Amino acid sequence: MIKLIYSFKRKEGLSVEEFQRYWRETHGPIAARIPGVRRYVQNHTLPELYDTKHPPAYDGAAELWFDDLDSLRAGIGSPENQAAREDEKNFIDHSDAVLIIAEEKPVVE
Repeated sequence: MIKLIYSFKRKEGLSVEEFQRYWRETHGPIAARIPGVRRYVQNHTLPELYDTKHPPAYDGAAELWFDDLDSLRAGIGSPENQAAREDEKNFIDHSDAVLIIAEEKPVVE
């Protein structure tokens, strides 16, 4: 199993609540249609962490699981992924985004 992990910040001008709602309700169903995705998880930064002296580095991270690297490549090259990437312009600041493609090595199950 291959995992794509994508961490990012919200687009300037969006509140944490607006960002999280848009990501969950609008973008989530779009990204879920990417071919080959076996699992899709959104990790939303806890809203109460924004009240601290040291705000979070990222507003969230998406995790998408694929069977193998070929499945991931096919999904990334699909029109459904293009639609998801286009929609990201509505709520993500891509300037500091981090993308990791990895294989899980569980330590504690």
